[in-house]
Amino acid sequence: MNPELSSFAARLRLLIADSQSAIRNPQFSELALELFSLQFKHNSAYQKICTAQSLTPATVAHWTQIPAVPTAAFKELELTSLAPEARTAVFHSSGTTAQKPSRHFHSAESLTVYEASLWAGFAGHFQFPIANFQSSGSATRTVEKLAIGNWQLAILTPPPEKAPHSSLVHMFEIVRQKLGAAETAFVGSLANDGAWTLNFTATIAALDHPPQSAIRSPQLLLGTAFSFVHLVDYLAEQNLRLALPPGSRVMETGGYKNRSRVLPKAELHALITDRLGVPAENIICEYGMSELSSQAYDSESHPQSSIRHASIFRFPSWARVQIISPETGREVVEGETGLIRIFDLANVFSVAAIQTEDLGIRRGDGFELIGRAQLAEPRGCSLMTA
Repeated sequence: MNPELSSFAARLRLLIADSQSAIRNPQFSELALELFSLQFKHNSAYQKICTAQSLTPATVAHWTQIPAVPTAAFKELELTSLAPEARTAVFHSSGTTAQKPSRHFHSAESLTVYEASLWAGFAGHFQFPIANFQSSGSATRTVEKLAIGNWQLAILTPPPEKAPHSSLVHMFEIVRQKLGAAETAFVGSLANDGAWTLNFTATIAALDHPPQSAIRSPQLLLGTAFSFVHLVDYLAEQNLRLALPPGSRVMETGGYKNRSRVLPKAELHALITDRLGVPAENIICEYGMSELSSQAYDSESHPQSSIRHASIFRFPSWARVQIISPETGREVVEGETGLIRIFDLANVFSVAAIQTEDLGIRRGDGFELIGRAQLAEPRGCSLMTA
């Protein structure tokens, strides 16, 4: 393993674990420039991209000048500093079966960074109390246990062994492990063509506890937008309404990938409230992709939004977002629309600067998600317009 990148990864994990101290702009720029220098040195494919633009560690003075790699480049290039023998996992972008997927290579060490980032972002956004304890398997690794009592977990995706290249399923598996939930929390399955489907019998069994049941702890329901469409449509067909316990929460993510009818976000959330009894304020959206190691979550609606019920997404403090004009390549001003560019320090062993094909409106230190740019392929990270 590369000792320079390993040292950076170890320091970053400590910063992520320190939930009381956010990474401010000066420190972020310093870390981003250090990581850029290391990735330029050890990631040959990325070095060629940077050199072609005459952007090198010697010429880049601020994190906003670091060359961003289009997500499409992950389909053609091995954008990694990991040697082939160290690549123990690879995450693929989700989309239609006709598309060539992106490839984000991981090792045991890079997965440790990824898992630290996803868990800190998830737990911090959901505001669950966290207690640290030492893992029995390692004297040096600190892991976290979620102290949330008897929350019930249901995940509307296939289990990890059925979707080994899905970063989303891996994320949900880490959440399941942290919560101490049973493996049967996964109620999704695979169709013959590889598409994700729902086992409706298992899903209803996981969610439908009668009022007199002793199992009335809040439910945490995680899934993709198209899986929720399948669920609410099935409930409507069966003329069923479930009343999840008070305090239950829903997290939906991703786009439709031609796997269901497409619904505006507000309409989908209204159907979730109607069929599952979860109020709108307890329905949370997540934004992520296979090329990243960190995720953004929605927060309050923006009063100046042109889209009703639009939410503002924000990344954790170890990532930054820019909204870039496709015409000029420069960052747009507040309230303008452009392509979403993300700088994710947790992408230690690949590329930190990622240029997406998603459109967003600049809203302070966050963004309002619009959807995919025209001519961009549909994929799992694209969300419906609100």
